[in-house]
Amino acid sequence: MGSSDTQPDAIIIGGGHNGLTSAFYLARAGMKVRVLEARPVVGGAAVTQEFHPGFRNSVASYTVSLLQPRVIADMGLVQRGYRVIERPVSNFLPLPNGDYLILGGGLERTQAEFARFSKRDAEALPAYYAMLDRVADVLRDLALRPPPNIGSGIAGLVEALTTGRLLSRLSREVQRDMLELFTKSAREFLAQWFESAPVQAAFGFDAVVGNYASPDTPGSAYVLLHHVFGEVNGNKGSWGHVLGGMGSITRMMAEACEEQGVDIRLNSPVEQVLVEGGRAVGVRLASGEAMRAARIVANVGPKLLYGRLIDETALPEDFARRMRGYVAGSGSFRMNVALGRLPDFTCLPGDGEHLRAGIVIAPSLDYMDRAFTDAKLHGWSREPIVEMLIPSQVDDSLAPAGHHVASLFCQQFDPALEWTDAQEAAAANTIIETVEAHAPGFRASILGRQVLSPKGLERTFGLVGGDIFHGRMSLDQLWAARPILGHADYRGPLKGLYMCGSGTHPGGGVTGAPGHNAARAILTDRRWRRT
Repeated sequence: MGSSDTQPDAIIIGGGHNGLTSAFYLARAGMKVRVLEARPVVGGAAVTQEFHPGFRNSVASYTVSLLQPRVIADMGLVQRGYRVIERPVSNFLPLPNGDYLILGGGLERTQAEFARFSKRDAEALPAYYAMLDRVADVLRDLALRPPPNIGSGIAGLVEALTTGRLLSRLSREVQRDMLELFTKSAREFLAQWFESAPVQAAFGFDAVVGNYASPDTPGSAYVLLHHVFGEVNGNKGSWGHVLGGMGSITRMMAEACEEQGVDIRLNSPVEQVLVEGGRAVGVRLASGEAMRAARIVANVGPKLLYGRLIDETALPEDFARRMRGYVAGSGSFRMNVALGRLPDFTCLPGDGEHLRAGIVIAPSLDYMDRAFTDAKLHGWSREPIVEMLIPSQVDDSLAPAGHHVASLFCQQFDPALEWTDAQEAAAANTIIETVEAHAPGFRASILGRQVLSPKGLERTFGLVGGDIFHGRMSLDQLWAARPILGHADYRGPLKGLYMCGSGTHPGGGVTGAPGHNAARAILTDRRWRRT
């Protein structure tokens, strides 16, 4: 891509969506920016690639909702072809007794579905949705605001007062809901609203996505909330497929960056951040080449940045100790499969809108809890939690005519395992058998597959422990404590070092918010220096 040899004002480590977002805003403000991407393709974990001859798919991240409308507008993504097809219904849950539950398609329809399992749950649904909307609105307001940062002087005090004023205006009911969502387990929280196991599962599934935890783990209710504060085409809480796969988003972002003069360099893995006199001054690539810049901006996770790219002796002692305790590691296992035909579910045969939804095999919170405890005992769940999407149902560019691709995003798989080829193959077969039990013939329809265990995600995308969020989304690692209290303002513990990845507020998912917010912090510092 770019090839300028002029020393840049900022070097961004990692060409994922947040790195590209940050690069765009910095370059638009007149800075010379260089993005260093380790892989031969831009996009980080948001990429579309051919994984079997003639079959393409979103390799890692696979569905969209959380991308910030402001980022979409500022980078001109719609004008570049950004288009999202919403799911006609949210989720389809096959159940063990031959029944099924469909979530979404409008309030009245979902209530009618719930009433088949519990009239009380159907009656509770409008109030539950209203509660989630109120709390999600708060998260939307906070997503593009830096958290109040301990020890950052007047700027931190102003931000604390502004955020405090916003939160103080919330009703006591909303404040109570927020407290419960941040601290309670998903089971405890959902039990206040619903009594039916399938209904609890329909909502509780979001609490374990990318979260190596049980629905009984305190704080897991927040992860449920994190997945609902996005929007698609102006519809709050919706999810959809972006045409061309997730890689189309980052391709358009790269175009926007290059129009602003950003120098994007592929096949440029960073091996070390160079530190002199307590300041980050440059990077050294795996090739041995050194590059210098006044600002080093990390779009990699905190565990990778401070555990591997920076010598621990260069960090403040207390920061280094606490970063050793920073928790990163997801129980996620990603598969992409090329299909000769659509899956045919016993409980709901044939094609239909249920095959354009998120197909979730996790019929109860007990099932999800067993998946986690099983993974701790045996390395991976013998009955894993599976979410399958079939994006070729709405995007025929991904597979040959009459064929399909499916994304399988699965939990729980121990991120601490070494994950040999044999273990990966055995776990993949377990996932396929889990789907086969509900859709006989699924195994035989597979023409090819791509397997990414937690270690595979780490090796391929630099996600330590396969953590899709760059760090656990728990109360001790959220908001003003993400990644560590005192460094929530996107500024690292070394002068000239900034963080713009999902290990900062507001956390994981394809949002663009950390990249946007980090750029704002960098530009604020530049203005102060000039003054």
